Amino acid sequence: MKKFTALTLLIAIALSLAPSAFAANVKTLDSAVNDAAAYILNTVAKPEVGSVGGEWAVIGLARSSYSVPASYFENYYKTAEKYVKDKKGLLHDKKYTEYSRVILGLTAAGFDPRNVGGYDLTAPLEDFDKTIWQGINGPIWALIALDSGNYASSRRENFIAEILSKQLPDGGWNLSGISPSDPDMTGMALQALAKYQDKKDVKTAVEKALKIKFTYKTSEGIVQMLVASAALGKSTDALVDELLKYRKADGSFSHILDSNDGNNQMATEQALYGLVAAQRARDGKSSLYEMGDINNREQITNNKDEAAIGLPGKHIGIKIVPVTLPGKTFSDIKNHASKTAIEALAEREIISGANGLFNPNNNITIAGFAAIVTKSLGLYSDSANVVSAGFSDVSVNHMFAKYINTAAIYKLVSGSGGKFNPDATISRESAAALVANAAKICGLDISKNAAEIRDTLAQFGDYTKSADWARGALAFCYSEGILDEKDLDIRPKDAVTRAEIAEMLYRLLIKAELMK
Repeated sequence: MKKFTALTLLIAIALSLAPSAFAANVKTLDSAVNDAAAYILNTVAKPEVGSVGGEWAVIGLARSSYSVPASYFENYYKTAEKYVKDKKGLLHDKKYTEYSRVILGLTAAGFDPRNVGGYDLTAPLEDFDKTIWQGINGPIWALIALDSGNYASSRRENFIAEILSKQLPDGGWNLSGISPSDPDMTGMALQALAKYQDKKDVKTAVEKALKIKFTYKTSEGIVQMLVASAALGKSTDALVDELLKYRKADGSFSHILDSNDGNNQMATEQALYGLVAAQRARDGKSSLYEMGDINNREQITNNKDEAAIGLPGKHIGIKIVPVTLPGKTFSDIKNHASKTAIEALAEREIISGANGLFNPNNNITIAGFAAIVTKSLGLYSDSANVVSAGFSDVSVNHMFAKYINTAAIYKLVSGSGGKFNPDATISRESAAALVANAAKICGLDISKNAAEIRDTLAQFGDYTKSADWARGALAFCYSEGILDEKDLDIRPKDAVTRAEIAEMLYRLLIKAELMK
């Protein structure tokens, strides 16, 4: 009876203490997040592109519940956009973690990294060899960055395999690839793999890594394992307690546990996002880098941008095509007059070559040209269904079917007698007509009266050889500089070359304010 009474008393005491103890832990974590956020908002008032005073500060603040002015993130985007433009999309020729970090910062702030000043920052991560050049942190952060916004990539499986292949015998990871593993890199690897625990080999690797008992020497090592634990759905309490030992009175954090060690900006920025990861896990929110819950700042900003680009009368479906292959060129256009135009379109994957060659003097089919024009305006159809186009000679299996359908939907092409004749070579006058139709939906006035058409084309000795239906389009293209008036002849029936196509579209996009 005495034992039963004593046990009952102990249970009652435990139950009475549990709520207050839990409340204290919640209060301590929330207080630490708020103090660190306030400290960073003060010390990083104008975030730059960089590993300190940049993206990690933005991520910590954006993912926290701390009240941060929207202008803070908008100003960061403007800074990042200028940086990317100044770099012409080439953030670093070897360290591809630069792309990953900026992708994370922009995504957290609510902006789309796939179009920053016309550059797609996710595109370089498709180059597997360059991404892994700097070591295991390359594929780790590439995977985290791509998954943060669920951005399209063909390299996810490659990155997962690369991370798993670098796991050390003791179960963890480090940058050198030699045991023993360290908590920093192990935590980062686990963060990248957390989403893929349904894969047997990943689950095995994660379980092995979690058996390691690390001795922490820095606050940053604790942070990485803390973020990993939160992402994996494991308890973060012990790691939060350990991290808070590094906390300073002003809300900042030190790098090492030493009474003489002052606050450290990098340590503080990492501590904030580590604590935020724990806070989000406690509150049942998505993990630190699962950013599908980001607010609508991205959509709002993009909508404003879409409304602002181009000419006032453009079709709502037209979009600026970002640079995805910065620096792209071909060995056979080195001295070509249309080199600038060809490279500008190639950098945006509007046109392509083969085996390093562009073959500028080759011809192109009507279907191929329709594909290039629709791609240049950002007009895409998700379906290869060509029923709405009504062309009896275009099957759903044609390699350009979806582009032909899209071109028909936007009235760029019309065909003749219910046929499109997709594999025929396109003439210069037909190319001019297609470009003029594209110019019309870009907001340009393509109308010309009979006198204007005559006055524009009369300077060319062979203008009478052009078809009546093509003369208005030809006059428009010459008057707007899309075709060069310095030419002596129109050559309307000649097959248009790939270089001529690139030059026409390049000039159209500039005229339509869709390219700078």
